Amino acid sequence: MKDFLKQKATNLRIHSVISTSEAGSGHPTTCLSAADIVSALFFHAMRYDTTDAQNPNNDRFILSKGHAAPLLYAAYAEAGIIPIEKLRTLRQIDSILEGHPTPRFEWTEVATGSLGQGLSLGLGMALNGKYLDDSDYRVYVLLGDGETAEGGVWEAAALASHYKLNNLIGIVDVNALGQSQRTMYAFDVDTYCQRFEAFGWQAIGIDGHDFDEILPALDKAKASDEKPTMIVAKTFKGKGISFLENADNWHGKALAQGEELDKALAELGPLQSDVPIQIKSPNAVNGSVDRPAVTECESPDYPADEEIATRSGYGEGLAKLGSANPNVVALDGDTKNSTYAEEFMTLHPNRYFEMFIAEQNLVGAGIGLAKRGKIPFVSTFAAFLSRAYDQIRMSAISQANIKYAGSHCGISIGEDGPSQMGLEDIAMFRAIPGAVVLYPSDAVAAERLVAEAAAYEGIVYLRTSRPKTPLLYDANERFPIGGCKVIRESSEDRVTIVAAGVALHEALKAHEILAEEGIAVRIIDLYSVKPIDKEALRKAASGTNNTLITVEDHYPEGGLGDAVLDAVATEGVCVHKLAVTGVPRSGKPEELLEHHGISADAIVKKVNSL
Repeated sequence: MKDFLKQKATNLRIHSVISTSEAGSGHPTTCLSAADIVSALFFHAMRYDTTDAQNPNNDRFILSKGHAAPLLYAAYAEAGIIPIEKLRTLRQIDSILEGHPTPRFEWTEVATGSLGQGLSLGLGMALNGKYLDDSDYRVYVLLGDGETAEGGVWEAAALASHYKLNNLIGIVDVNALGQSQRTMYAFDVDTYCQRFEAFGWQAIGIDGHDFDEILPALDKAKASDEKPTMIVAKTFKGKGISFLENADNWHGKALAQGEELDKALAELGPLQSDVPIQIKSPNAVNGSVDRPAVTECESPDYPADEEIATRSGYGEGLAKLGSANPNVVALDGDTKNSTYAEEFMTLHPNRYFEMFIAEQNLVGAGIGLAKRGKIPFVSTFAAFLSRAYDQIRMSAISQANIKYAGSHCGISIGEDGPSQMGLEDIAMFRAIPGAVVLYPSDAVAAERLVAEAAAYEGIVYLRTSRPKTPLLYDANERFPIGGCKVIRESSEDRVTIVAAGVALHEALKAHEILAEEGIAVRIIDLYSVKPIDKEALRKAASGTNNTLITVEDHYPEGGLGDAVLDAVATEGVCVHKLAVTGVPRSGKPEELLEHHGISADAIVKKVNSL
């Protein structure tokens, strides 16, 4: 077995060096350091069906150190999953073998390469296997030593031990060389082990090039009863090639074809293509990635004269959705009594995961759950999602079916002050390819949009507000993604006011004030900011002197106003934006709305100025 694994490791090194050399770019030295570990994983420890990447019982592998992608592809080639010759397409524009792994290659479940995220992704998958699917698959995550400086690694480490994820096995490739200098702890394996042990993990220090140490460590990890395991493997970057091994200034540099490449290949030894493939099959047990259609939820049921916050509507809708679909799960960052995710937790405690105050891990775990067929709703304050924006953008590259809910948006939260006010979130999510941005203005819309979000395959952001507001719609109203609602309209309208959330209620107050002055205005509830109803906006503009006023509890850059402007820019429509400018301060909600020019009086003043 060891001779077999050694030869597989040699083959992996050769493929990695050749493919990066032909591509003219890449990270061959980081592939060389981890080749023995990957050989042991793919051809000894892991169980997977080579004919079915989506087999729910496959062990999962996440290459957190995504720059070692050529090594990953080489492993799948040596496993007989992709042709060896396909490795020569590395990094080409029409190739599925990209510079860092993405799901364009079907055996890559999650995109990596933005370092420090793989352990959170693995955490989500491990939660799914242990607590939801009752499956015996294990999740293996290969990290680089440099990325352990990322706080997200330790967020995941804390949660993994908290949830006793003995099905999660990490390996740190301690080759001591970062991109520009030595890593923080160089070859100090003991320090890495002590840190993971302090976080509640079983930690095993090994020589990452010695199969007499690698194999027992993997076997010990698989035998763990309650703890996740981190194998800390001392390796050498560039292993197997004398002029690369443990040498500085080779990060991200491919070998030049010709003499340099030939010398390296001669040192690595011959490629043996006749090495038999030995891969363990997964157990045929539980687990499924089937996604049942989102069935009709119970209708909203609120007293017509009651004022209710949209965050409350989100919680009610999520709880009802959980009853209608067993694949819906919820995660929150210790704000569940504010986001109202606690409504879901109360009804479906086995499908709720508390992630505590660790937003990067909150999102990463959600992505992992999504890739195992669940429909995760990830909630916290809108402001705090900005901390996890890198993970959010990576969720798009991972093609994750994940839903984000940001509560306490805007200055309307009042006295808590600017650190708590989500004022960039619409812009953040509008910038995500394929993402939907929804902004309900009453509790009925919030409930209905939760179900719409679940039915959409992809990323959805649902923006909810803290203040209680009057109901605008009856329980039978529907809110299709990409639509809007014209809620005040007449043939005498001079201008159209477009708003959502708290600002819509200010627009409605302004409508009443203006009506008393004999001025008619049209009001649109733009509950779907992205995709946006261009035709409805253009039609409204054409009927109101080609003039629109947008009002939003958000900064002017990238928000609702810019979305409207983008929709009508080529139509000769004049768009006037009212939004929050400057850094806000504490105060009563009504004071802040007035101070920042998005109150009813400010809207009236703007209309009268036109």
